[in-house]
Amino acid sequence: MRKALLIFAILIVLGILGAGLGLVGVYFWAASDLPGFKNLTEYKPPVVSTVYTHDGKVLGNLFAEKRFLSSLSEMPPFLPKAFLAAEDSSFYQHEGVDPLAIFRAFIKNVQHGGMRQGGSTITQQLVKRLLLSPEKSLKRKIKEAILAYRLERYLTKDEILTIYLNQIYLGSRAYGVEAAARTYFGVHVGQLTIAQAAILAGLPQAPSRYSPLRDFEAAKARQRYVLGRMLENNWITQQEHDAALKEQLVFKSMDDQPSWGVGAYYLEEVRRWLLDKYGEDMVYTGGLKVVTGCDLVHQEAAEKALRKALVDSSKRRGWKGTLDTLTPDKWAEFLAQDVNPELLKTGHWIKALVTEASAKGLTVKYGKSVGFIDAKFLGWTRGKGPKAGEVVFVSLAPPDPKAKAPNPKAPKAGEDLILQQEPDVQGAFVSLDPRDGVVLACVGGFSFEKSQFNRATQALRQCGSAFKPIVYSAAIDEGMTPATVVMDSPFVYEDPVTHKIWKPENYEGGFQGPMTLRAALAKSRNLVTIRVAQQIGIQKVIKRAKDMGIDTELPPYLPISLGAASVHLINLCQAYTSFPNGGQQVKPRFVMSVQGPDGQDLYHSEPEYHEAMSPQTAFIMTSMLREVVRAGTAGKAMAIGKPIAGKTGTTNDEQDVWFIGFTPYLLSGVYLGFDQPQSMGKGEAGGTAALPAFVEYRMAVEPYYPTVDFVAPPGIVWASVDGVSMPFKEGQDKSAFAGIIGGEGNVNFSDPNAPLATGEQLLKQMY
Repeated sequence: MRKALLIFAILIVLGILGAGLGLVGVYFWAASDLPGFKNLTEYKPPVVSTVYTHDGKVLGNLFAEKRFLSSLSEMPPFLPKAFLAAEDSSFYQHEGVDPLAIFRAFIKNVQHGGMRQGGSTITQQLVKRLLLSPEKSLKRKIKEAILAYRLERYLTKDEILTIYLNQIYLGSRAYGVEAAARTYFGVHVGQLTIAQAAILAGLPQAPSRYSPLRDFEAAKARQRYVLGRMLENNWITQQEHDAALKEQLVFKSMDDQPSWGVGAYYLEEVRRWLLDKYGEDMVYTGGLKVVTGCDLVHQEAAEKALRKALVDSSKRRGWKGTLDTLTPDKWAEFLAQDVNPELLKTGHWIKALVTEASAKGLTVKYGKSVGFIDAKFLGWTRGKGPKAGEVVFVSLAPPDPKAKAPNPKAPKAGEDLILQQEPDVQGAFVSLDPRDGVVLACVGGFSFEKSQFNRATQALRQCGSAFKPIVYSAAIDEGMTPATVVMDSPFVYEDPVTHKIWKPENYEGGFQGPMTLRAALAKSRNLVTIRVAQQIGIQKVIKRAKDMGIDTELPPYLPISLGAASVHLINLCQAYTSFPNGGQQVKPRFVMSVQGPDGQDLYHSEPEYHEAMSPQTAFIMTSMLREVVRAGTAGKAMAIGKPIAGKTGTTNDEQDVWFIGFTPYLLSGVYLGFDQPQSMGKGEAGGTAALPAFVEYRMAVEPYYPTVDFVAPPGIVWASVDGVSMPFKEGQDKSAFAGIIGGEGNVNFSDPNAPLATGEQLLKQMY
C-alpha cells in the first residue's frame, strides 16, 4: 500500500514538474521573439496637424489618423469610467491579465456556442494594437498576456489608460476620445455629458456596428449596457443613470473642421508647402500647428466672385447641353431622391428635372418640390435650352429690385428659379496685402472637388496687357514721362534672326495717332507700348520684370512687351506690389508660423522685400494706373468708390483675360481662361470677364477698410498740362492729361487743381 502511495505521489510530482516545464517551455516559445515596449513610455501616436487662418479659425486638418491628444485631467471623470465599465471594470485591480474575466468569457462563449465575449483587459488591447499583429493564434494570445504583464510594471495604470483613450479607434475616421467627441457631438472631450460618454464607450467593440450615425438603435442599446455597468460599479448614481438614458442625443460634427470646404485651394497650397519643408510623416502625423494669412471673409468673397465670373462667362457662350436625359419611365426614380429645398436659400445649386418647356419658361421638379424658370432668365440659351425629360442645375432666382410688396398668391419661395450650367472655362483669384505679402485669399478654380490644379500658383499663362505697366515703369526710369508723346500708328517689325514679319494691332483695331503714355496705358494701346519697349530696349524691360519678381523665362523679343511671356497669377500680383509699396516688391506669404505638438517654434515668416524701382517711379505708375480705372479699360472699378489703380489684360483671340487692381492696403488679381488654350469668344476681355470678379470681391471686403489714398513720396511736384499746345489728335479728351512733374524729370497726372503750365513749357522743363 505504501509503495503504491509513493508511486502515486511520485507521479503527481512528475506531472506537476512536467506541467511546469511545459508552461516554461510555452513561455519561452512565445517569448522568444517579443517586440520591445519601452518606447511606449514616449508615446507619440499619429496626431492631426491643424492649419489655422490668421485669426485662429481652423482652415483644415491634415492627418493619417484623425487624432487629437488629450490627458486624463482634460477628460470628465466619468469618461474613463465609461470605457472601463464597457471594457475592463477591474482595470485598477489586475496586473495586466484578468483570469476571472477570461474564465467568465469562456463560460459565456460555451453557453452561446461561439465567440460572444472577450476576456482581454485594456492593457492587453493596447498591446495588441500597438505591438502585435492582428493574427488570431494561441502564440499571439500568449505574447499578448506576457507583454501586458510586463507593461503594467513599466507604466502606471493612469499612463496606460491615457494611451488607450488616445489610441482607440472609434469609427468615422476618429481615433481617440477627443476626435470622437468632435466627430459625433461637435464638442471637445471635456464638454461631453454622461450620455454622450456612454455612446463613445460602446464603440470599441465594433465601431461600425455600434455607430450612432449608422444604426442609432444599436448604439442606444450599447449605451444602455454601458450605463448599467457604470451603475453596478457605483460610478454613477441612479439619478445620473436615469437622466443619461432620457437625454436627447444630437449628432453633429464640430464646425471647426472644414477641411477641403471653404479655402480648399488655399489649404492645398499650404499642404504642398509643408510637405516640401517637413515631409509626409511630420505633416500627417506630427501634430503641427500652422498659422496662415488666410482670412475667411476674403476667401469666401473671392470664391463667390470667381465662381460667378466663370458662370457668367460660360453663359455668354450659350447653353452647352443638359446633365442627363431621362425617359418618362425614369422620372419617378429621379424624383424619389431626397432633396432638401432649403439648400437653394443658401445659394447652392441642385439638380432638377424639366417636366415641361414652353414659351413662358420651364417647369422643373426636384424631390417633392416644383419650380419654374421664367423665360426672362433663359435668353442666354439662345433658344436652345433644355427640353422636357432633361436634368439641369437650378438655383434660386435673385430678388427683383423693382418688385412691389409680395403677392400672397405668388409662388412660394424657391419656386422662382434660374437655370445654371457648370462652366468649362477656369480661372483663379489671389488677394494679398501689398505692404507685407500676406495672402488673404487664394482660389485656384471653379471646384476643388473636381480639379485640384491651382491656376493661381501652378498655371503658366500669357498675361497680355497686364504686363504693360512693367514696360512703362522701365520707360519712366529712362527719361520718358506720362506726358511723353508716342505714335499710335501701324508698326512692322522684322525678326533679325528668323526674318519673319510681325505686324501687331491694337485690340480694338484702328490707330489714334500721337498719344501720351498716360493715355496709351489707360486705353491699353498695343502699338504705343511696342514703340516704347523698342526705344528703351527689350533687355531693360526684362531686367525690370525680374526686379519686380517675375520668375519665369522672358525671351528677349518685342512681343513680351504685350504680355506674350507666360506667368503665374500670384507671381504677377507679386510684381504689382512694387507700385503701392513704394517701389519694393514683396514675396507672397501663405504660412505665417509653424509650431510642433509641444508648442515649440519651428518656423516664423517675415516679409521678403526687393527694391524694384524708385518710390517716385512707383507713385507715377500708380497714378497712371488710376487713370486706367478713371478713364480707361477698367472703368467698372469706379463703382467701388475708393482710390483704386489697376490694369486689364487680354491675350490674342481672347484666350486668357486678367485684371490686377490695388489700393494702398489690398492688391487683388483675377485670371480666366481654358485649361487647354482656346478662345473664350469675342468680347471676353479683361474688362468684361475678369474685372467683374474683382469688383464683386472688393465690394464685399472694402467695408472692412477705411478709405486711404496713395501718398506721394518726396520729389514729386504737381502741375497741370495744357493740352491745347500739345500735338494731340483732334477730339481727344485734353483734360485727361493734367499731371505731376517729378523732381527728376518724371511726370504724372492726377491733380486738376494744380498750377497750369502749357505743353510747350512743360516739355522744355522735362527735356
